Amino acid sequence: MLLEAIYHQPKSHYAYAYDAETLHIRVRTKRGDMDRVSVVWGDKYDFHEETITTKKMSVFAQDALFDYYEAEVKPPFRRFAYAFKFEKEDRVIFWNELGFNEGELSSGGLGMLWSPSGMFEFPFLNTIDVNTPPDWVKDAVFYQIFPERFANGDASLNPPEVETWTADAIPTRSNFFGGDLQGVINNLDYLKDLGVNCIYFTPIFEAHSNHKYDTIDYLKVDPQFGDNKTAKKLVEEAHSRGIRVMLDAVFNHCGYYFPPFQDALKHGENSRFKDWFHTRGFPLTASPLNYDAFGFVASMPKLDTEHPEVKAYLLEVARYWVEDVGVDGWRLDVANEVDHRFWRDFRDTVKAANPDAYILGEIWHNSLAWLEGDQFDAVMNYPVTNSILDFFVKEEIDAQTFMGRLDTVLVSYPRQANEAAFNLLDSHDTPRLLTIAGGNKKRMKLAALFQLTYTGTPCIYYGDEIGMDGGEDPGCRKPMIWEEEYQDKELFHFYKNLISLRKNHRALRDGTFRVLSAEKGKKYVAYERSDELHRFIIVMNSAENRQTVTLSDLGTGTFYNLADDQEQILENGRLHIDLAPLEAVILKTK
Repeated sequence: MLLEAIYHQPKSHYAYAYDAETLHIRVRTKRGDMDRVSVVWGDKYDFHEETITTKKMSVFAQDALFDYYEAEVKPPFRRFAYAFKFEKEDRVIFWNELGFNEGELSSGGLGMLWSPSGMFEFPFLNTIDVNTPPDWVKDAVFYQIFPERFANGDASLNPPEVETWTADAIPTRSNFFGGDLQGVINNLDYLKDLGVNCIYFTPIFEAHSNHKYDTIDYLKVDPQFGDNKTAKKLVEEAHSRGIRVMLDAVFNHCGYYFPPFQDALKHGENSRFKDWFHTRGFPLTASPLNYDAFGFVASMPKLDTEHPEVKAYLLEVARYWVEDVGVDGWRLDVANEVDHRFWRDFRDTVKAANPDAYILGEIWHNSLAWLEGDQFDAVMNYPVTNSILDFFVKEEIDAQTFMGRLDTVLVSYPRQANEAAFNLLDSHDTPRLLTIAGGNKKRMKLAALFQLTYTGTPCIYYGDEIGMDGGEDPGCRKPMIWEEEYQDKELFHFYKNLISLRKNHRALRDGTFRVLSAEKGKKYVAYERSDELHRFIIVMNSAENRQTVTLSDLGTGTFYNLADDQEQILENGRLHIDLAPLEAVILKTK
């Protein structure tokens, strides 16, 4: 045993409450090092040889170096004292807070002592501390809309010099095409037909730019999009179709024309708003930049969210759109640069307005510090995004690396955060999926198939479902193509059928995920999603040549291929599947 590889941390993503009565306990070991790992546990006030329980742990994730074991326990009195038992051949080692002990569970160096002294502890499962994302998020399929480019429903709102909305229109960083909220209302039935059940809007508040990330008034819909009454109507119309609405909040920074910033520019030291921003002298200047901003963008000054007036203003924004307008969630832009205290108060405000609201942070790196139940429900899952693209689209990694990366994410957070994680493949900030795939629709489909059958909540960028392309910003922000002769109908039905499959089978949403094949050097993967009703086996070939995949340890049962309804009968728990280049097969139990 390589004891140096063993790791555990109490009261963390290695030991956390999954719900009001359930704890998940995890421990890390060297990959392939153990024959058996168990958690030995009992009540800390009744920790005796005859009252403790030994529960076998299972490997739930692997990466290149480590195995990660997990056990689910339900301590009857919500108190939990525990140690780990490692077995390899005839060697047995116990481990608690005091260290490793050969052959017996010890405490304080006194040999066998059945008391909680020296044990790891989860002192008490307090339900208020449990991170509980809204249940509906696990069932959601999001659709991201860039409002200025989705549909023009009210020409009277068009900005000056609006450009013609055509299939070959060329977006720039500064031009306008007249998209608005009425245009979204007019096309809600299109979204319902596709099967999406939540819209994620990039900012809709008054701003100077076409992207609206430079807010002028957080409590007002941009006049080019409509007004607050139209926004409320949109929410009501969406809700009547079973579609929820999530808004984008830019609380890290405001826009250049935000009135308090204009006042600080004009009055300098004498401005009552001068402390709303992070300044390094007056007058405020863009060159040299003597105030903090988003990156080094002078037109996006950073707000001081520690300032009581700034905090009060933004928390009222958070409350107003949820409670008065009825939106169902917030996506939080540049969330990692805002102080944690603000986000804790933000969560309290939003959940008081609607306990079922979804709070999603935009963070590109490890986000555990925001996912402990007091700030966000989930984060945008960019590590999963990049892994899917690298394997299925860019051909940069092999199957073992791909699944190892995904397991690293699963290990990094509590399960409920992974179940609610926001899985996107492209957005207004990136090239479109079809463009990333070099126009190869088969590779695009492989990526989308994995996204829509994996843990977490998927998001489709507007127009991907009809074959829209586009490079880096602004190319990825083309006007939505509504002329049917320019839409890829086959691709639309591919997305529609996959969304329907996911919505109709809970196994594909929050069922168990088991890797069946992810070999080093290979370009195919296989995995199982299952619940108490159904089992799915999904096999995907990312290679440019045919592959024969042999799967074992599948138990018993009969599967059928969703593409042609052909039966696949397990033989001694094994399946042999022949895949054409860039082909995927979905098998489901009868």
